[in-house]
Amino acid sequence: MTSTFKAGVIQPSVSNDMAENVVFIREQAKLARDAGADFIMTPENTGLIGANRGETLEKAQTEETHAMLAACRASARETGAWFLLGSIHVRVPGEEQIRNRSYLIDSSGGIVASYDKIHMFDVQLAGGENYRESSTFKPGDKAVLAETPWGVLGMTICYDLRFPYLYRDLAHAGATMLSIPSSFTVPTGKAHWHTLMRARAIETGCYVFAPAQVGSHKGTNRKTYGHSVIVAPWGEVLADAGGEKAGFVVADIDLAKVAEARQMVPSLQHDKKYVAPALHKAAVAKAAE
Repeated sequence: MTSTFKAGVIQPSVSNDMAENVVFIREQAKLARDAGADFIMTPENTGLIGANRGETLEKAQTEETHAMLAACRASARETGAWFLLGSIHVRVPGEEQIRNRSYLIDSSGGIVASYDKIHMFDVQLAGGENYRESSTFKPGDKAVLAETPWGVLGMTICYDLRFPYLYRDLAHAGATMLSIPSSFTVPTGKAHWHTLMRARAIETGCYVFAPAQVGSHKGTNRKTYGHSVIVAPWGEVLADAGGEKAGFVVADIDLAKVAEARQMVPSLQHDKKYVAPALHKAAVAKAAE
């Protein structure tokens, strides 16, 4: 196992046409590999972003027939790179809802691990944007770690980012790298994206890989923030794809930096058990005065 490699994150602006999106991802994967990437990653919703809930459900495919999964497996075989397919919409026979599922793919095109998004993005933003992922997707219930040629990867997706205990658990279980493929909204991205990505890296002493969707998505009313980033364990942003254009960025990774950061601030060794918080009765009485 080597501790150094090049990571590449692809930043697309996917449409509601999967065939169109497959072409773009295949092209960018080849370019990223030509630029030296050993591990190539795509964002959440790589297959497509539907115009509405009905189209998302209608166009979801099973794992066995999914065109984007097949395309990424083929790209891995052809380029000799490992892939993280950030997420696609997977139909599981017998289930009414679909899964938002991420895949780790080895250089021979084999599926090493998969992860179903745990936390559903059910929010009403101030600008009128409304999301209810739980009406479409069945949430996962299992955290996932997977071995790569360079280290252990903790797999997550987008809104998981806001639940730091998940990342701490992954780090305690052995993760040195974290994947957070995303489709962040513009308002939440402007307010929180870089801060939260850097925080997850700093808190865990892990590398964070966050490929993201960008721009206005053809065939839909969606707009996403972009700024696909690669963050080092000390919190430095090693690469940022910006918020305007589709494309990819590549950065050099040295996993020796994980041990270095964790030695300087060994917070993972300092967890303590404590009694859960409760409002004291005297405080309640005082507040009522």
